[in-house]
Amino acid sequence: MPLTLINWLWIAVFTAVLVWSGIGPKDYPTWALEVAPAVIGGVILLFTRRSFPLTSLLYALILLHCVVLMIGGHYTYAEVPFFDGLLGFERNNYDKLGHFLQGFVPAIIAREVLLRLNVVDSEQWRNFFIVSICLAFSAFYELIEWLVASISGEAAEAFLGTQGYVWDTQADMAFALAGAIAALLLLRGIHDRQLRQLAG
Repeated sequence: MPLTLINWLWIAVFTAVLVWSGIGPKDYPTWALEVAPAVIGGVILLFTRRSFPLTSLLYALILLHCVVLMIGGHYTYAEVPFFDGLLGFERNNYDKLGHFLQGFVPAIIAREVLLRLNVVDSEQWRNFFIVSICLAFSAFYELIEWLVASISGEAAEAFLGTQGYVWDTQADMAFALAGAIAALLLLRGIHDRQLRQLAG
């Protein structure tokens, strides 16, 4: 299956933002850690586009999430300029946007996989499993952050982006939970339509 114009546009945006983010980032080791999930995700999409193509909605959401990761990697999450003092907060809350998307995007990934593979018939149980998957993923990511921060020593604060907030881990997971629930409530209709088109 040849790449379509939309595929090439996706690749162009992804590559352009990745290259920009890697030019003079705040800290190269932190940049590498932050953009690694985006690069891994991009590679997975490249190798699965024929065997398991996704809906255009999901491709767009994944690209958005990758862009957020790469911007965070360039500046570090605590120092993204537009979020300094945004809405009167002293704390830079760009990381909360990232964690919201950490629930929002995986919720649609999980929904698409569960529906297309007919894993769970009941919508209520499916939604429960999707939210559980997103929370598990969020918790796993927090464990990875803790492990990397423990190993990296002085770079830990830049990678974690806690900014002195003692409940940062719990807040991150709460934002991921909110993102997962929001995705299921807001995107069900358009996602179902695109799934039917993909099946047809």
